[in-house]
Amino acid sequence: MISRARRTTSLALSAALTRAGLIALRASAPGGRRRWERTNHAGRPVGLYAGPAAVAGAAVGAWRTRPAVGAAVAAAGFCGAYDDVVGAGDSRRGFAAHLSALRDGEVTSGAVKLFGVAGAGLVAGAVLKERPLDKLLAGVVIAGAAHFVNLLDVRPGRAAGAVLVLGAPGLLRRGEGAELAAAAVGAAAAVLPDDLGERVMIGDTGAHALGAALGAAVVAGNGRTGLLAHAVALTVAAVHGDRVSAAARGPVGR
Repeated sequence: MISRARRTTSLALSAALTRAGLIALRASAPGGRRRWERTNHAGRPVGLYAGPAAVAGAAVGAWRTRPAVGAAVAAAGFCGAYDDVVGAGDSRRGFAAHLSALRDGEVTSGAVKLFGVAGAGLVAGAVLKERPLDKLLAGVVIAGAAHFVNLLDVRPGRAAGAVLVLGAPGLLRRGEGAELAAAAVGAAAAVLPDDLGERVMIGDTGAHALGAALGAAVVAGNGRTGLLAHAVALTVAAVHGDRVSAAARGPVGR
């Protein structure tokens, strides 16, 4: 009963905070609306308001379960925000392009995001698991999930919808896994209608935060075998998904 109550509270809190943040940001547009506007795949102007709102909802929801995990979700969102702002005009896509630039002495926003999200994942994984190998696998799963959800963010609603579909089964679990799944699902559900309606987009900011929260839920609900299976699957998705994402994304976003 306690676990069910906490799961329900996390779901409601995450959704409410995300929705309130989205409404507030869209109404005030700090720094001016031009700073928040992007052009989507169909050439329509959309706002990035859903990204920070999703970070707030997912991070606070996760914080209730494990403060360090909530901080990691927020950090993943911050890294995504840095890329959304600084890397808005950068046409390079995929790990290879950013690592190649790093070898040449250029620190791109994509490289900052890559290593920042990886670090956040490892920190959260270290908190959620006890054994060294499990901690490492957990970090791979959390960072990999953040990247995977971002890869899906090439059309309206795909990333948030995927978090709903993949996170919903976790709500049936008990314990921390269910609570963390609730944080991810609540935030995703709150932004999905406006995302599908092409009024806003979650951007790298929201995609990485939602993915990190989803990954943390997977970690909390699985032992070593499950962690290994998810880590392998997400690594394969990362290796092959960058090429698809690079082809699908326009120069200024989805």
